Amino acid sequence: MIKQVKILVLLTLIVLMAQPLFANAVADKTVAWLMEKGLSPQWIVLIISMLPIIELRGSIPVAILLFKMSWLQAITLSLIGNMLPIPFILLFMDGFFLILSKNKHGARFTEWLFARTRRKGKSIEKYEALGLALFVGIPLPGTGAWTGAFAANIFGIKFWRSLLFIFIGVLLAAAIVLSLSLMGNMAVQ
Repeated sequence: MIKQVKILVLLTLIVLMAQPLFANAVADKTVAWLMEKGLSPQWIVLIISMLPIIELRGSIPVAILLFKMSWLQAITLSLIGNMLPIPFILLFMDGFFLILSKNKHGARFTEWLFARTRRKGKSIEKYEALGLALFVGIPLPGTGAWTGAFAANIFGIKFWRSLLFIFIGVLLAAAIVLSLSLMGNMAVQ
């Protein structure tokens, strides 16, 4: 039990240090571009939470720290946006990669992506659905719902099981990022 608490504290510290380096830089540019287009803060949060790399790791801090949304509105929009593309990814990924790998560059990209996902997905391979939830739920660069959907497909986890455990992982990530964002919001005030 003490070992798991130490690991959780260490991961939280890593997330605190790594978050500004990755998702926030992309999120900042995307948010600025969407604001120029005249979209409301709610639409911006929903859209950026749908995007790979940013997902809710970027949308929750943007909603709370930039747009001053309530935590409930921030998490609701971010969860909906983060999960919205996942069923489509799970359903249509095989066909997409089949079409993509018909040319040399697409085949090379597909091989690279699958190898990278297999490398990063050791916990998924070992613990299957529970590993998938943990993989998606630890908010570090290179993890998340999009990568989890790819990994679930590569490791042969069935659609509904994948969707459920990706959602559980997204809830875990949302709780971690929300906590960090609220702590950051208190520090700013």
